[in-house]
Amino acid sequence: MKKTSIILLVVIAVCVAGMVMMVGDFSTYETFATARKKEGKKIHVIGALDKDKAVVYDPAKDANYFSFFMKDKSGEVTKVVFNGTRPTDFEKSTELVLTGKMVGTEFHCDKILMKCPSKYKDEQTAYSAQKEI
Repeated sequence: MKKTSIILLVVIAVCVAGMVMMVGDFSTYETFATARKKEGKKIHVIGALDKDKAVVYDPAKDANYFSFFMKDKSGEVTKVVFNGTRPTDFEKSTELVLTGKMVGTEFHCDKILMKCPSKYKDEQTAYSAQKEI
């Protein structure tokens, strides 16, 4: 075999290996019901904070324990445990994306992404109201 053919085969093999690793990294948003079926597997769940239930964070007792209840897109409410500090303005968030796994009946997450209300929305409403006058 020629050197160029061997190099070409190695390059193709590296490209295929890279694509396989990337495909394994893609994930979809799940609900708590589907997360229960995949217990122990890391997934993403999207939903909103259930403001009717308790948010537990006592930094004097344990600064790395934060728990709350979240309602997923299907309407199911589940207790969420986060081993870290409570994010700033957590109660103001309109949507949450959690990365973690189910442990029994609780969802243990290691990452919380929050979608907060846009500060520009109020300015846009005020601008529209001012324009109508």
